[in-house]
Amino acid sequence: MERKHTKEEKLQAFGRLLDVMDRLREECPWDRKQTNESLRANTIEETYELCEALIRDDQREICKELGDVLLHIVFYGRIGEEKGQFDIADICNKLCDKLIFRHPHVYGEAVAKDAEQVLESWEQIKLKEKDGNKTVLSGVPSALPSLIKAYRIQDKARNVGFDWEDKQDVWGKVREELDELEAEMRRDDKEKSEQELGDFLFAVINAARLFKLNPDNALEMTNQKFIRRFNYIEQHSIRAGKPLRDMTLEEMDALWNEAKVLEKEANK
Repeated sequence: MERKHTKEEKLQAFGRLLDVMDRLREECPWDRKQTNESLRANTIEETYELCEALIRDDQREICKELGDVLLHIVFYGRIGEEKGQFDIADICNKLCDKLIFRHPHVYGEAVAKDAEQVLESWEQIKLKEKDGNKTVLSGVPSALPSLIKAYRIQDKARNVGFDWEDKQDVWGKVREELDELEAEMRRDDKEKSEQELGDFLFAVINAARLFKLNPDNALEMTNQKFIRRFNYIEQHSIRAGKPLRDMTLEEMDALWNEAKVLEKEANK
């Protein structure tokens, strides 16, 4: 970005987007055909593409993917307007009203010296909203991926005081759940083992939260690391003309370690 855009230029750009959306909806056969239901899967895909760009910290891609997500928001706003239910102005105003209500330390008389104090009152404020959450955990979407859902459940419970007083104590819970998992696996009880595995993962995610680590980001970084190293093994097998299934575990381990060394050297 060569220069910072003025507020007027930003408003003009948003208005241009609305004009483009209106014309596409009226003149393009594909855009005219879309519904909330048909767009839903694409919205999920675009959101994940944005998340991938954020993980890579690729600013060019982040800007592009934000545009794709914004397109969907504007699209849903246009569909809502056609149905006489709401429009993009309603979406913006409802969001602004919510933000103002949830920030009494900015728009009211409340005081919050740091982010922790803001979070302490967050859930109580949301429970007071007219159309807000009826219970503390009702604001966690049921469709969230399980790992992210576990983190959000724990975080919301923390906001109302249900948390470890000393974060170091969580390690005892992690070890306890691991012992119970190992015990059920030794008994070869698949159903109970799966339940204990869930308890163990929940405890590990809780530990990550307490120590201000994002378990979803951490796991995705490990996923990407595994992909890079496994691809290195596969590329070597292709160059050698030897299928992966014909390689020994020792050969693959050696290439895996090679990939690790190359990564460390590249990151120096």
